[in-house]
Amino acid sequence: MTVAFTLLTSTLVLVIALLAAAGAAKLARLDGATYPAAVTRAATTFAAVITLAAVVANAVVGLSS
Repeated sequence: MTVAFTLLTSTLVLVIALLAAAGAAKLARLDGATYPAAVTRAATTFAAVITLAAVVANAVVGLSS
């Protein structure tokens, strides 16, 4: 059960990060940014979401111990 929950949560976080990155890239392109700039913004957003998820997971583990 724990393995299934971990895999499901990891998949959900990755999907949310990809959606946020795609949205950031689309908004950057609508704002007139070049493709390299849009990809850079998307990568930054993806990294920020993954980092935030890791920090929240670390905090939850720290509080539950």
